[in-house]
Amino acid sequence: MPSFKIRVTAPSRLHFGMFSFGHPGSRQFGGVGLMLKRPGLELLATAAEKWEASGPLAERALEFARRWSEAQAEPTSPARIEILSAPGEHVGLGTGTQLGLAVAAALRAIAAPDDPTALDWSKLPDDELARLAQRIGRGRRSAIGLNGFARGGLLMESGKAHADDVSPVVAREVVPDAWRFVLVRPQHPAGLSGEAERGAFERLPPVPPEVTVSLCRMAMLDLLPALRARDFGKFSQSLHQFGLEAGRCFAPVQGGVFASPQLASLVDEIRGLGIVGVGQSSWGPTLFALVESQAQGVELVQGLAARHAQDELEFVISPADNQGARIVRVG
Repeated sequence: MPSFKIRVTAPSRLHFGMFSFGHPGSRQFGGVGLMLKRPGLELLATAAEKWEASGPLAERALEFARRWSEAQAEPTSPARIEILSAPGEHVGLGTGTQLGLAVAAALRAIAAPDDPTALDWSKLPDDELARLAQRIGRGRRSAIGLNGFARGGLLMESGKAHADDVSPVVAREVVPDAWRFVLVRPQHPAGLSGEAERGAFERLPPVPPEVTVSLCRMAMLDLLPALRARDFGKFSQSLHQFGLEAGRCFAPVQGGVFASPQLASLVDEIRGLGIVGVGQSSWGPTLFALVESQAQGVELVQGLAARHAQDELEFVISPADNQGARIVRVG
C-alpha cells in the first residue's frame, strides 16, 4: 500500500450567466465564468484499508469517491480523505464540482503514480477531461468548473449539443494578477441545486433566440476583447451588463434579475460607490465586485462592513486563479 499522500488545492468558481436553455435540438446552457484562488478547497488523500473521510463535506467526498471507484474498469483501493478547507455548498462558488474533481484527482494520483498527467490536469485532452467529469457525475450543465479545475482563467463554453455531452470550452483568457474580486454573501438561503435546480429549469421559459444572440455578442465582442486588452473599465461594464441580461432569463424562478431584493439592493449600493463590475454568481447568494487592486478591495470591504454591521455579511477578497488545481505528492 503506498504511504505517500496527495494534496489537492482547488480554486473556486464564479459563473456569470448562461447563453441558452429550453431549446431541445440546439446547444443548451453554455456561458462564461472565472476561477478564483479564494476561498478555494484543499484536501489530503492517502491509501487506506477502508474508505474514510473527515472534515467539512466529508460525506459528500465519500460519495464522489464511491462514484469514482464504481466507474473504474478495475477495482479501486480504498483511501482516507481529509478535507482541510472548503467553501459552503450551493452558494454560487461551484464547490460540489471542485470537491468531486479534487477527490477524483487525488484517487487517480494514488492509483497511477507514474502517470505525468496525474499531477497536472492541464495536460489532459478535452475528451479525457470530459470522461473524468462524467465518472463522478459532474458537467451535466456547465463545464466551466471542470475546465477551470484543470486550467484556471476566464472561460467561455459553447453549450451542450447533446444531453450526454460535456460542453466544450471555446475561449480561455488569463486575468491580470492585480485585479481582485470582492465576494459578498449575506446570511441568505442557499442557491438551487439537485432536484430543485432541475425543477427550476423545467419551469423556466426558453431563452429567446435574440437574447442568446445578444449574450453571445456581448461575450465575444465586448467581454473577451476588453479582458485581452486589459481594459478594466470596459471589462467591468461588460461583466455587469452580461450578468443583467443573463439574470433576466432566471427572473421567473428567482423573482428578478437577482436571487432576492436584498441582493439587488447590495448590487445597487456597491455600484453607487463607483464600482461597475458587480453581479451575482450562478443562483447566488454570492455577489462579486471587481476592483483594480487589493487596496481597493480592502477599502470596499471595510466600508460595507461598517454600513452593514448588523447584517452578518461575509467577505472574501481574491485574485483570479489562472493555473487551476495544484495536485502535489507529499512524502
